[in-house]
Amino acid sequence: MTKNLSIIETHRRNNFDFLRLLFAGCVIITHAYPLTGSQECDWLCQITKGQYTFSWIAVRGFFVISGYLIFQSLERSRDLADFYWKRILRLFPALAVVLILTVVLGPFVYENDTAYLLNKRVRTYIPNNLRLYTLQYEIPGIFEHNPHKSAINGSLWTIPFEFTMYIAVSLLFFIKSKRVPVILILAFIYLLLAKLDVLNFKEIQKWNFFILDWYLIELGVYFAAGSLLAAARMADIPPRYLTMILILSLGVFVFSTGQPIFSFASVTLLPMIVLSMGLLPVYGISSVAKHLGDLSYGIYIYGFPVQQTLVYYFGMNPISLIFMSLIISAMLAYLSWHLIEAPALKLKNLKPIPMLIQRTRGIIGR
Repeated sequence: MTKNLSIIETHRRNNFDFLRLLFAGCVIITHAYPLTGSQECDWLCQITKGQYTFSWIAVRGFFVISGYLIFQSLERSRDLADFYWKRILRLFPALAVVLILTVVLGPFVYENDTAYLLNKRVRTYIPNNLRLYTLQYEIPGIFEHNPHKSAINGSLWTIPFEFTMYIAVSLLFFIKSKRVPVILILAFIYLLLAKLDVLNFKEIQKWNFFILDWYLIELGVYFAAGSLLAAARMADIPPRYLTMILILSLGVFVFSTGQPIFSFASVTLLPMIVLSMGLLPVYGISSVAKHLGDLSYGIYIYGFPVQQTLVYYFGMNPISLIFMSLIISAMLAYLSWHLIEAPALKLKNLKPIPMLIQRTRGIIGR
C-alpha cells in the first residue's frame, strides 16, 4: 500500500475480543465429543442435521475477524518489517511455550516401549510445529489409550493457514490504495468460485502454486471477506443499519441451513453476521479483554491437550469434559496472556527484522 493510504483506528468499542473468546470455547465444545469416543456430532451439528458444528462456525468466524483486523493492522504498519514483527509477536511466543510444556509434561501421559527421550518424534515435535508448515500432531506413546490416541494438539492445524493469510494480505502493501478494494474483490470472487467448485479445483491445483490445500480456499475466502469489509469501512456504518444487516443476514443464514444455497450463503452472510456482531458494542462484554486480557488464543492452543489429558486420567463424558476443560484452559490462557503474550507484545516497537525488508517503503510507489 502506498504512503498516502489512510490510517485507520478502531475508534469504536467493539465485541471482537468477546467473540474470539466465544469461538475458542465453541472449539472446545465440538472437540469434547470425538475426544471422549462419543458421537462426532455436537449439539449444533445434531440440530442442523450435520450441516455445521460449533467449531465450524468458530473457525470461520476466527478467519473473518482476523481478515478484518489484520487488514487494519497492515494499514497502520510503517512497513512490512513492522507488520510481520507484530504478527510474529502475537503468534509465536505463546505457541513456543505450549509446545515446550507439552514436551516437558509428555512423560506423565506416555506409554511406549521406547524411552521417552529416545523417541525421535519427541525431539522433532517443537521444531516441526514452530516451522508451521511441517506440523506434527502426534508423538507415539502419548495418550496411547485415548479414543484419539497419540493426538496431542489437533487445534494447531489452522495456524499455518492463518500465517499464509498474513503473507497474502501483506502483498497489498505494494498496491496503490485505490486499487486495494478491487484486488480484494477479485481475490474474494476467485476463492468463492473455487470453494463452490465452479472452478475445477483439482485441475487448478496442478498448475496454480497459490492453491496449496483445499482448506486454504475454504478458510481463505472468509479471511478475504473480512479484509474486503475492512477496506469497505464497515466500521463507519451507523449502528442502526448494522443492526438491520445483522438481523437480515442471520435470518437468511438460518433459513439457508440444509438448503442447496447454504455453501454460497455461508460465505456471503457469515462475515456480515460476525462483523456486525463485533461492531455493535454491548455493555459488559465489549470491555472483556480490558478486565481479563485477550484469552482466546490461549484457550484455543491449550484446549485440545487439556482435554486429552483429562480423558487420559479420568475418562469423562462430553459434558463433564466441556465443563472441566473450559475452566482449566481459561486458567492457562490467563497465565499465558499475562506472563507471555502481553509482555511479548510490548516489544512491538523493536525492529529486529533486517533493514532490507524495512526499505520496502522506499520502493513503494516508484
